Amino acid sequence: MNKSKPTQTKASALGSTQVKHYDPAFKRQAVEHWIKTGKAGTRIAAELGISYPTLKDWKRRYTGDALPVRQDLAAENRALKAELARVRQQRDILKKTLGIFAQPPTAL
Repeated sequence: MNKSKPTQTKASALGSTQVKHYDPAFKRQAVEHWIKTGKAGTRIAAELGISYPTLKDWKRRYTGDALPVRQDLAAENRALKAELARVRQQRDILKKTLGIFAQPPTAL
């Protein structure tokens, strides 16, 4: 991914600042990289040397959404259901254990 060099200089009262302009191809590749890798947008932006809000803006323009889309929602759904089942089982075991220890001791 090649980013273009800053091409324009904008003058201000305090001095001059450079405005960076990027190729549309670079912008699209940056967004595709973000979506495909599933990494945090801040990390992708840092790797590319751009700001996170800029990357989000590019994603909004090219895909219409500012959040990365997960490719494998079915797999994530299965994993979450398995975790929920495991947590419910642990909860039930703890409830039974608490019930056993809460009973008054029986005299023999």
